[in-house]
Amino acid sequence: MTHMHITSWVLAIILFIVALVLMKSNNEKGAKIVSMITRLFYIFVIVTGVMLFMSMPEPTGDYHIKMLAGILVIVVMELIFASVKRHRSVTLYWILFIVILLTTIYLGLKLPMGMKFF
Repeated sequence: MTHMHITSWVLAIILFIVALVLMKSNNEKGAKIVSMITRLFYIFVIVTGVMLFMSMPEPTGDYHIKMLAGILVIVVMELIFASVKRHRSVTLYWILFIVILLTTIYLGLKLPMGMKFF
């Protein structure tokens, strides 16, 4: 299950970047298609994350924080989509995205169900 979760969020981030590149190059139709596929992967990420969370005998508070941070990553990705579409500044959202994404990845690797890098 962990591999499916990691694959889902990696593909979601790649599709997110592809959609942004398409938006910047004024390929509206392509950007819309890729952004909808990205949203499908958001669902995969959330479902696999909840399945991992439910498979733990007694999740600690750190897992709750990680789940909240993961959802915030998705929220900030959508805020970036909306701001780019409206031609508004996205600097703050990019900073939030990077900070929250790195926090989420760190927590995922640090916690007992994660890989033993730390």
